[in-house]
Amino acid sequence: MSNFKLAAIKILRDEGKLLHYEEITKKAIENNLIETSGATPEATMNAQISVDIKLKKEKSAFVRIKPGFYSLNPNFSIKNELDEEKHFEEEEKLNLENIGTQYIGKAGEYLVCSELLFRGYNASVMSVDDGIDIFATKKNTLYNIQVKTSNENKYKTYVFDLRISSLERYNKNNTYYVFVLKESKKIDFLILPYNEIQKNIDLENILVINKNTRYRVNVKLRNNKLYVGNKENDCTYYLNNWDIIR
Repeated sequence: MSNFKLAAIKILRDEGKLLHYEEITKKAIENNLIETSGATPEATMNAQISVDIKLKKEKSAFVRIKPGFYSLNPNFSIKNELDEEKHFEEEEKLNLENIGTQYIGKAGEYLVCSELLFRGYNASVMSVDDGIDIFATKKNTLYNIQVKTSNENKYKTYVFDLRISSLERYNKNNTYYVFVLKESKKIDFLILPYNEIQKNIDLENILVINKNTRYRVNVKLRNNKLYVGNKENDCTYYLNNWDIIR
């Protein structure tokens, strides 16, 4: 456990009495309920308990008896405590998923940038993503590259989402979408020019989702053939074909 509030709840419930926040922090550290590299964990503990009281008022897990001293709210049940733990675990899981997605996405961008550099493009990953991840030039021609990376899911499918606003902003012939297909033993690239993306949208091989804010691209690799959206839409020509970008 690394949540100060949950640690305080457990200490106060186990002790069954009024405690100063410094004592709560000391016992939480002794019982390995919190991990902190900060110089003032006591201040963090006091702040988190105070914020909980301020925001939740009578529904808070805590009651301030006098400055710096807290007890557990008698109306805060074991069920409430379990709900708090579940909520914390769900938030931690979501945070880890978001961090993992960010790492995978950025890795995909650098991987594509590297492939472009090897092929003689002057390519650079953008610091801020406003719809284009990589700008590349070759023979005085500018290319806008959007990169999407996905692991193969349990259905042997790669799933990508595109922001509709980004697609509309960069609706140029020099815009390309590179989908990084990350399987456990290899990585492939699906390279689609903007007009091919638009064609698949018109044919409903790429569908609108999330209240008309995103497009969903489903990609399947079967027997060295690549399909976008359905098994009739063979896009193998665009698989690992870097010559598309020209």
